[in-house]
Amino acid sequence: MAPQIRPISAELQAVAKERLNEDPDRIEADLEALKIWIGQQPHLNPRTDDQFLVAFLRGCKYSMEKTKSKLDKYYTLRTKYPELFCVTDVDDPILREIQQLGPIVYLPNTFNGARVGIFRLGVAPAEKYKITDVMHVGQVMQEIALMEDDEAIINGIVFIMDMNGATASHLFQMTPGLAKKMTVFNEEALPMRPKAQHFVNTIAGFETIFNMVKPMMSKKQQERLFIHSKIDSLLEHVPLKYLPKEYGGENGSIQESIVEWQKKFDQYRDYFKENTKFGTDEKLRPGNPIDFDGLYGTEGSFRKLNVD
Repeated sequence: MAPQIRPISAELQAVAKERLNEDPDRIEADLEALKIWIGQQPHLNPRTDDQFLVAFLRGCKYSMEKTKSKLDKYYTLRTKYPELFCVTDVDDPILREIQQLGPIVYLPNTFNGARVGIFRLGVAPAEKYKITDVMHVGQVMQEIALMEDDEAIINGIVFIMDMNGATASHLFQMTPGLAKKMTVFNEEALPMRPKAQHFVNTIAGFETIFNMVKPMMSKKQQERLFIHSKIDSLLEHVPLKYLPKEYGGENGSIQESIVEWQKKFDQYRDYFKENTKFGTDEKLRPGNPIDFDGLYGTEGSFRKLNVD
């Protein structure tokens, strides 16, 4: 049976072939091999939709071993830390309140093929919302993008963190433990590739948090970080036309994005309810169990995670 995945444009297919090693004639065989491996893992119960699995193959440049590892880590961390990484109810009142404030938006037009996202931490008052509540909105949007945003999967995401209106209270919520968990999940478990992360309108205290988080990231990701005290220097990297109307650009408006994503949250209601079915059972994992206490130690690696 032919793979049940969306067709992509010839231009995007050329990029996938050149940068991700995608061979359209082999996708069916690659998906089948991945599904056979999943069936041999007694501890692992993931989604097996073709569209979902091909996102992992693309995110790992069709390296089967990397795909297995990332898929296992994705569900391992979601099972261990569901309060951080596994949203199951998109009708949660706090989740909806925050989404309607628009702290995180994805813009409609891509920049050099990459999706553009903006994170405005300051619009969600720190005295009312925890940073983990705001991140839940981001988790929902990431998961929906994983299922339907081929540009983001293939070309990556350019993320802009606008700290205008943020306070020290926002920064203090980012503890070392939380920062480490988020960094490991984003780098080791998500099959989405940040092309660049730009911090703009930084506030007092930001440098302390930045210097804490940066060493936790891979060297490759560190090289994709950029800090701008004002928006002018950001425009040297992301032209104004690719920013939303609220910034003087032409890339839709933040309010339009908020309304569009409200609809997506509704459309994916049942999808997120199904998340309760998927995960890992460490009692059934072949070999030694994962040492979670040591997982986020000095090295914070997955050395004890055997996925083969």
